[in-house]
Amino acid sequence: MDNRDLRHITINATQDLKLGKFTHADAGQMHMYLNYAREHWTHPDENPPVGLILCDEKSEAVVHYKLENMPNKILAAEYLTALPDKALLEAEIERTRRILETRRSEQKLEQKLLQGMHSGPATPMTEQDWKSIKQRGIKRIKQRRSK
Repeated sequence: MDNRDLRHITINATQDLKLGKFTHADAGQMHMYLNYAREHWTHPDENPPVGLILCDEKSEAVVHYKLENMPNKILAAEYLTALPDKALLEAEIERTRRILETRRSEQKLEQKLLQGMHSGPATPMTEQDWKSIKQRGIKRIKQRRSK
């Protein structure tokens, strides 16, 4: 890929933070904001602006029927007004840590596979090679179990 293939993307986004439940009036207000932004802030070569309404509660049905076929792109999302309990946060941190460790392991494995593929012609494995691999594997398992 060369620089001619790259495109500059500009996104004009308007946000609205609501201190209550999402209502149809919020969608109408955002629609007005986006019409103004499109007319006064958006250049002819840019995509139309996008609206994001953050509220502390929303009904999926109200969001669906109010925002579905509007000419402007408007999204509604809930925010948290209080932190989740400690156990939930710890569980999410642990889940994320496991995902990252798995990715890191997969990347290391992929690097080793590529390194092996580019290391030259294959050589036959001897009985001693297999014994050595087995011993190193057993040693690693014991080390992990002792942690």
